[in-house]
Amino acid sequence: MKALASVLGFLVVLLQYPLWLGKGSWLKVSELEAQVAEQRESNARLKARNDAMDAEVRDLKQGSEALEERARLELGMIKKDEVFYQVVK
Repeated sequence: MKALASVLGFLVVLLQYPLWLGKGSWLKVSELEAQVAEQRESNARLKARNDAMDAEVRDLKQGSEALEERARLELGMIKKDEVFYQVVK
């Protein structure tokens, strides 16, 4: 009787091993779910950044105001017959 219980116990442990520690175990699944959640957050941040850049590109292609603003701020350009004053605080 003890031998049968030992064999059955061993079989239960043998069958439980892949479930807890094997290739598709619960531990690996939970780790992969955490990685997927982290990647989704990263993708959402990158999508928001890409959308903002796309809107900026569209604005620069279609409107001259955005192009003029960028030229003034980043390149320090001014229009013809315009005087530039810089206030130093």
